[in-house]
Amino acid sequence: MTQAIVTPLTQALEEGKLNRGELKSLMQRSDGPALCKLALWMLVLAGTTTLITLAWISWLIWPAMFLHGIVLVHHFSLQHECVHYTVFRTRKLNNIVGQICGLIILLPHRFFRYEHCDHHTYTQLTGQDPELIPLPKTFGEYLLYLSAIPYWTAKFTEVARHAMGRLSDTEKRFIPKAEHAAVYRDARIMLGIYVLIFSGMAVTGWWGLIWYWIIPLFLGEPVMRFIRMTEHVGRPTVAQMSENTRTNLISAPWRFLCWNMNYHAEHHYVPLVPYHALPRLHEKLRDHIYVEPRGYFGAHREILRQIREARA
Repeated sequence: MTQAIVTPLTQALEEGKLNRGELKSLMQRSDGPALCKLALWMLVLAGTTTLITLAWISWLIWPAMFLHGIVLVHHFSLQHECVHYTVFRTRKLNNIVGQICGLIILLPHRFFRYEHCDHHTYTQLTGQDPELIPLPKTFGEYLLYLSAIPYWTAKFTEVARHAMGRLSDTEKRFIPKAEHAAVYRDARIMLGIYVLIFSGMAVTGWWGLIWYWIIPLFLGEPVMRFIRMTEHVGRPTVAQMSENTRTNLISAPWRFLCWNMNYHAEHHYVPLVPYHALPRLHEKLRDHIYVEPRGYFGAHREILRQIREARA
């Protein structure tokens, strides 16, 4: 007899943390919350852009670009939700917004969707989870990861390789063969758009996007690396969702920026629950999952403790 597949969702149902009626309610999708949030999101972007403009001839442009960059890199959080088709009711709208986010942060949407699917299937399983961030062996490795240098090196290499029509062995495992050509095309289109943008700046002599987009993106990415580490790094490399994923309790501004992805264990339990319903799901699962009450900094204190003890 074939053994039934145990998923995080079936775990939650079998353990009595949810019933099917509650689950159906939590999984309801709506355009309203996302459209309202996107309007506010655009206002925040306009505000941080204005700060750069006001600080243009001052040293204050650097903290202004850093603040703007923090907002820019959080387009990853919005794209992540679009990958799950939970931001809007229709797939088309999720795909459009996800592709725009991917263009901003150099992350082709289709590729990310396939990669992220395997991340949810094999969360924290060494050699199987394509997004696994191993616990750094040294404080130097920890700081190197936070610098985002390895991240950008991998991203530039990845997109360039795809544009040349090549996939790694790992990528061939999670991208269907029928989609290989589409992944190559997406990378070429993305690079083509970047060439057009930079060519336009060269022709017009206006290089403002370097200051409003490129530099802020590089300044802000270490913050995203700092946040991404808190999701799984330092948690056991096992299949059990109550063990391998960390939920962080953080302030409202950070929850706004990360589209409630601080409720990461809840998200892994039921990936089809929209971002705006995750706080309600947290109330159902908070006694069953691993919760870091001290937030992102508390998670990093735990990560650093593990590095220190491993070296002792």
